[in-house]
Formats: sequence, structure tokens, C-alpha cells
Amino acid sequence: MKVLLFNGSPNQKGCTFTALSEAAAVLNQEGIETEIIQTGNKTLRDCIGCGGCGKTGHCVFDDDDVNRWIDMAAEADGFIFGSPVYYAHPSGRLLSLMDRLFYAGGSKFAHKPAAAVASARRAGTTASLDAVQKHFTINQMPIVSSTYWNMVHGNSPEEVLQDKEGLQTMRNLARNMAWLIKCIETGKHNGIEAPQPERGSRTNFIR
Repeated sequence: MKVLLFNGSPNQKGCTFTALSEAAAVLNQEGIETEIIQTGNKTLRDCIGCGGCGKTGHCVFDDDDVNRWIDMAAEADGFIFGSPVYYAHPSGRLLSLMDRLFYAGGSKFAHKPAAAVASARRAGTTASLDAVQKHFTINQMPIVSSTYWNMVHGNSPEEVLQDKEGLQTMRNLARNMAWLIKCIETGKHNGIEAPQPERGSRTNFIR
């Protein structure tokens, strides 16, 4: 069992990474493998809505790591997407990445537990969490919660480490994710498969 943790910050070892690392450590204690994926600070294209991914299951742009991450998602059992807060929303980088991941590789994420994590100096966290979680709710993914909203506060990694409640929230989030992944795995071994969705109905509100 494995969880992929996407660091949507351009800072490789910043506040968001600190929060994800706290969760990863507990997942490892629970016997679940983890990998923190650094989205980095190189150019990352936005989705252009071309629809080409619908034919291949991969993005038409192959000059970054998005398609490789889609392939990795196929083998993963859960996901955590972390982002710093910019103007009360997630980083544009993370949203561009998630749009492409979910448009092109949505089937690789469906029915797998996911969580959003936000890091902020002060505010804008709940709005950021909401924006990220919308990708999960349209893709049939169980959302993993904790004992508070999944956020940490601080203007530096050292300050995040002082946010005792925030770090506690990350640990409880990880325990809940480990529990849910194990429950799903147990269900599979007992013949309980993911439900098949209905398709075909599309309502057009323009008349």
C-alpha cells in the first residue's frame, strides 16, 4: 500500500513540505509506503481543454512530469495534495497540475482516499482546502478528514513546527487515511468492489 503526497509549493523544504512530512512519518509507522512528490519550480503547463487526453489517458503535453505522475497514481492507494495559500486560494501551480492529472488520469484516482492540506501564515486555508477538494468530490474519491481542518500555520518551517495543533492534525489525518486504505483493501479481499457509476445523462441549462 502506498500514498503519494504532492507538494504544491515551489519551495522544496518549506512549510507545506513540513506538514506533509509529518503525515508521511505516521503513514510509514502504519505500514504504508509514502513518496513526497515535489512539483518543483520549473514551468508547468495549464490545461488547455483540448480533449486529447480523453483518447489516450495521458496529457498531450509531455514536456513535464504530469504523465509520469499519472502512471504513478495508477499504482497508489491514496493521495494527499498540499499547497501554500496565495491570496486565499491554493497555488496556481497545484491547481494547474490537478486539472491535468484529473482530466487525463481521473480513472487512476477514482475511489481512492484523498486529502487536501493547506499551509498559511494566517488565513485563507479553508477556502484553499475547498478548492482542492472539489477535484476529489467529482471523481468519486473518499475525502479523509482529521480532528480539525487540515492546515498548519507558520511563515517558515521552524514556525510550523511550533504549531502543535496543526502537526497533531496532520498525524490524525495520516492515521485516518491509513485506516481507510486498510478497510478498502480488506473489502477487496472479501469481494467488495467499487461501485460502477451511471453515465450518459447531461443536463444543459441553456435553453
